[in-house]
Amino acid sequence: MSEAVSRSKTTFQKLAILADAAKYDASCASSGSTKRNSMSGKGVGSSEGMGICHAYTPDGRCISLLKVLLTNFCTFDCRYCVNRVSSNVERARFETHELAKLTLDFYKRNYIEGLFLSSGIIRSPDYTMEQIVEVARVLREEHDFRGYIHLKTIPEADPELIKLAGAYADRLSINIELPTEPGLKTLAPEKSGQVIRSAMAHVKYGIDDRADAMKSRIIKKAKPKAFAPAGQSTQMIVGADDARDSDIIVTSRKLYAGYGLRRVYYSAFSPIPDASSSLPPLAPPLLREHRLYQADWMMRFYGYDTEDVISATDGGMLDLDVDPKLSWALKHRAWFPVDVNRAPKERLLRVPGLGPKSVMKILSSRRHGSIGLADLARMRVSLSKVRPFITARDWSPGGLTDTDNLKARFVKPPEQLSLF
Repeated sequence: MSEAVSRSKTTFQKLAILADAAKYDASCASSGSTKRNSMSGKGVGSSEGMGICHAYTPDGRCISLLKVLLTNFCTFDCRYCVNRVSSNVERARFETHELAKLTLDFYKRNYIEGLFLSSGIIRSPDYTMEQIVEVARVLREEHDFRGYIHLKTIPEADPELIKLAGAYADRLSINIELPTEPGLKTLAPEKSGQVIRSAMAHVKYGIDDRADAMKSRIIKKAKPKAFAPAGQSTQMIVGADDARDSDIIVTSRKLYAGYGLRRVYYSAFSPIPDASSSLPPLAPPLLREHRLYQADWMMRFYGYDTEDVISATDGGMLDLDVDPKLSWALKHRAWFPVDVNRAPKERLLRVPGLGPKSVMKILSSRRHGSIGLADLARMRVSLSKVRPFITARDWSPGGLTDTDNLKARFVKPPEQLSLF
C-alpha cells in the first residue's frame, strides 16, 4: 500500500491500525519526569495527575498514554517484526499535525495524559526522526502541551535530531532489539549493535551534560534547558533467537552500567504472520519474561551482582518453577539461616520472601525489641516462604534449610485441567 492510499484513510482507521501495531513495544513507562501542569491557565495538560496504555509511577500514580506508531511502513526487513518491509500487513500513516491534534483531543476528553510515539522507518532514518520530533515540537511549542511525551528514537538518525528529541520528550528510548550481536546480525542484518549503543551514548551525554549544568549554575534563574528528564530505556526481544537467560542478564547489566538506563524491558517473542523459517514457530513461555524481570530487580534493588544471578540458572536458563531469588537461595544454602534480629540489611535482602520494604520494617522494629514470627506476619511477610531461611526469637528451622525436597515445598503441584 502506498503512502497516498494510507493518507486517504480516516483518522479513526489509522488509529485502529497504528495503535494495534504499537502493542509489541513493552517499554511504555512514564515515571521520573519533571512535574508540569497548566493550573496557572497557561498551556495544556499535566505530567503529574492521575489518569489506551497504562503505566505506573514509583509513587503509585497511574498514567494513561496514547501508545501509537507514526506509521507502520518500514524500509527495514527485521525478521521478527510484523511491520517489516516484506510483511503484507495493512499500512497506515499519520500526518504530524494530525497526530498532534489527536493527542490533544484525547487529552481534552480525559482519555490520556501523555503520548508514547514510535514509528517504522520511512524514506530514511533522518526523515523518520524529523517527523517524530515534529509531532513533539507541535505539541510543546504550538499548543504548550505539558503532558508526558515518550519518544522512541531511531539509532541511525543524526545525533543532532536525537538531541532535539530530548529537548521535547520526557523520556527517550532506543531498542537494543536482541541480546546478542550474532542474533542481531541474523534476524536484523540492517541494524548494527554498535550504532544502537552509539545512539544510547549520545542520549546519556545529553542527560549528563544537563545534570552537570544544573549542579554548576551560579544563578538559580539560569536554568539549563531540559533534556529527557525521565532518562532513557530500552527493550530486547526474548525467545526470537537462541540467546540464553544468562546472555540476556549480562547484556542488561552492561546497558545499565554503561548508559545509565532507567529500565531494560523484556518482550517475549510473539509469532508473526508469514514468519521467516529462522524464527521459532512458538512463543517462549511468558513466565520466562517474568523471571527475567525478577532477575533484573535482584540486580537493581537487592544487591546481587551478575555472577550471583547467573549462578541461580541451570545451563544459563532461569528456573520457571521458582523465582530466581529463591533459586539462588536453594543453591547457596550455606548462607542460611539468617537471624532476623542481628543480620545486616545486605543479608536480609537475600532471604526469599523479604523485599526492601519488609527489610526496612525489620531493621526499624528490632531497635525496640526482639522479632518473632508473629511480628513478621504483622509486617505482611510470607511465613511459609521465609521459615526455612531464617531464625527469629521463637523460631529455628533446624534441618529444614538443608532438606533435599525443600524446593518441592515451593512448587505448585500439577493440576488436572477440566474439559468444561
